[in-house]
Amino acid sequence: MKQFLVSAFEPADAFHHGLMRRFVDDEAAWLKGPYVQVGLPFEAGQSGRAFFEAFETTYPGFRHQEQAWERLLSQRQGLSTLVATGTGSGKTECFLYPVLDHCARARTAGEAGVKALVIYPMNALATDQARRMAALIAQTPAFAGLRVGLYVGGATGKPGEGMYMTPTGVITDRDTLRRQPPDILLTNYKMLDYLMLRPKDRKLWASNTPTTLRYVVVDELHTFDGAQGTDLALLLRRLRARLKVDASHLICAGTSATLGARPTRHRCASTPARCLGCRLHPSRW
Repeated sequence: MKQFLVSAFEPADAFHHGLMRRFVDDEAAWLKGPYVQVGLPFEAGQSGRAFFEAFETTYPGFRHQEQAWERLLSQRQGLSTLVATGTGSGKTECFLYPVLDHCARARTAGEAGVKALVIYPMNALATDQARRMAALIAQTPAFAGLRVGLYVGGATGKPGEGMYMTPTGVITDRDTLRRQPPDILLTNYKMLDYLMLRPKDRKLWASNTPTTLRYVVVDELHTFDGAQGTDLALLLRRLRARLKVDASHLICAGTSATLGARPTRHRCASTPARCLGCRLHPSRW
């Protein structure tokens, strides 16, 4: 803020030059407030940081997060869930902790292959979430050994980079991902299409059995509307057919801060081709 004020409003003439800089240096004269906070706090959960048996969450969970965890955990209800809540309310954690919990248990049991697929609408969002996952895995002993892969378009770094998990990054080297498929794969729907078409990329799915892939997550679900939503729904059907996964086995999750309410059971007035909820509901894959 101080740099912005100096850059935008510092007088250029010699007589007044330095006036704005001297003003912002006296922070007590102008940095005040906020006097009123209008945002209401989210309702706290009942379990604090101890909702999961194998690890503690970074922060105490909100009520809506605990409801999502109860539904999404493969050891509990294992139900497909749409998380529609405000910005900054922890939507990512709603699916991330159940996904990591399942993948850690599956990896301990010796199961190989891609166990969770997370689809993002933008590469920048996928890259940002990849850093968060890398940091969380590095600081949580229960997740030791988990491998997350980021497969998006564009440059993937210099040769030799992105071959291992680090506290600040996931695996991005494509040859490494093909030879040793990650437990969790982050991508976008266009690259997912390539992963099922290109012969060299099919190796990513070589270790998958019909029961390996357990989670399919679509972040920012509201962006997949219109033709793009139809494309995504058909793409997920192709993926399920390729891996021979039963629809009842998949736990599907979608997150959005702007998606409006949808009728339960998707009994809407629109035709299925126009209704986003109908198109992406697992029963229609």
